[in-house]
Order: sequence, then structure tokens, then C-alpha cells
Amino acid sequence: MTESLMIQGRPVSPVDLEDLRQWVGAHPHWSRWRLSREVATRWGWRNAAGALKDMAARTLLLKLEQRGFLTLPVRRQAPTNRMRCGAPASVIVEEPAEPVTESLAELAPLRVEEVSGQPGPRAWVRAALGRFHYLGFGGAVGENLQYVVRDHRQRPLACLVFGAAAWKCQDRDRYLGWTAAQRQRQLALIANNGRFLILPWVRVAHLGSWILGQVGRRIAADWQAKYGHPVVLLETFVERERFRGTVYRAANWQPVGVTAGRTRQDRHTCLRVPRKDIYLYALRPGFREALSA
Repeated sequence: MTESLMIQGRPVSPVDLEDLRQWVGAHPHWSRWRLSREVATRWGWRNAAGALKDMAARTLLLKLEQRGFLTLPVRRQAPTNRMRCGAPASVIVEEPAEPVTESLAELAPLRVEEVSGQPGPRAWVRAALGRFHYLGFGGAVGENLQYVVRDHRQRPLACLVFGAAAWKCQDRDRYLGWTAAQRQRQLALIANNGRFLILPWVRVAHLGSWILGQVGRRIAADWQAKYGHPVVLLETFVERERFRGTVYRAANWQPVGVTAGRTRQDRHTCLRVPRKDIYLYALRPGFREALSA
């Protein structure tokens, strides 16, 4: 191999790869957990808040092994990634006897809470999405925020998950006018709204756009507090044969194009999925300058 690989948004040169091979080979008794932490430490791989990006390092090592560039120690135990496990059996999303049909004013004060750091509410989000969202929910990987919306009686009404932006999206990238190098540097400034669920028994006019407006006002600060850097733009992809994007349009999200109908993992342009409308929401006026820096 004479060219650098791009894995987890990080270039891995032939020199890096050879160094990793020798280093992993020199520590055959280390666990994969220790290897990933040592790699993150060795490369100074931390987020803006100073936390080691050991899970990103673990994913990088696994991808190198899958491509035949590296041999890792035998796995010592089954994966226990909480995001890949099903919701605990004790988490029950209770359906009320009657639908929620009050007006926004009657439900006030509504509360939007970020719960990604709280095991109980996070498990509830996973259970609710797994049961009621048409895509299910396999868990959020990497940087992510999760919100639960409750009314004045503490009844849960909705939940949202934001995570990493799509690595490539032709119409989005054309709209932003950035180069591949700019995208590589600044992609972390975009958050993807991968899941948005209003519980099926909640029938409240204008609730969806109200929620998006509230989250839009706080998500940059929430991201800064958790990860040490802000986000300046939100994106989402709406399956056009299933939805019209009415809630996003009502909340002033801008349609900018359509996806090509391939998945994140489709490196060979052969995996086809439904095409989706692309919506963007700017969190500040200078978002283009920030993304093009």
C-alpha cells in the first residue's frame, strides 16, 4: 500500500500502519480495550472536551483488521456495547388509556431534556424508538445527543436523537459549496437528526415544529457542553415515499436536494435504499464560513 487510508475521518499512512502492526505485535497479551485506549493516547486522539476517543480508536482497529491490514488479539468476551444491546426488559413504554389531544397551551409548561448521559431515560428512548419508530433503533454511536419531551404532568410525548453527519451527501455538499478537504475538517460541526418520534397516541397540533424549534435553540450549547465543540448546522433525511417533511418545513428547515439512494456502508455503489429528501437547519448566520474554514 502506497497511499493513505481514510478511516474514522483520520488518514492512516503506510508508515502509521506499519507502526501499528509492530506495536500491536509487541503486546500480544493486551486486550482490545487496552489497545484502543493506548492507540488513542499514543495518537493524542481526544475530543475537544479532552476525553479519549477510545471507541473511535477501537472502530479504526476493527476496520483495519476487517480489511486485512492488521491482526488483533482474540476477543476476550462478547461485545457489551450498551448501544448495540436491546433495551432492558424492565423498560416499558406505557400506552395511556386515552390519547393525548390537548393543545400546546394546555400541555404547558413543556420540558425538553437532554438525556444521553442518563442511563434510565436513555434506555427509555431506545425502547420507545425500538417499538414505535419505523426504522427501529440500533443505538447511537459516537458523538450524540438524545432528547425527551414531557408535558407538565411529566408524561413523555416525544424523543429525538442527533448524531454524526453523513460522511458524503452530494446535494448537501453542493449546497454548502465545500471541498472534500473542508468536509473532512469540518464535518463534526454538523449534527444529523437520525430519529424523531412523537408517540403514536400523542395528537397535538404544531407539537413537532415546536419541538424542533426548542431543540434548535439549545443544541449548539448542549453539544459544546458535552463534547467541547459546537455544531452550526443540522441535517436530516426524510424518506420521500413515506413522509412529506411537513414538520421540518414548518420549523423552517430548508430542503436542499435528494439522496442518491445508497447507505453509509455502500463503498461499491451497489446497495440500494429508498431515496430521501435532504433538509438542513442553520444554527447561526455564519454557518457557511464556519464549515468552509
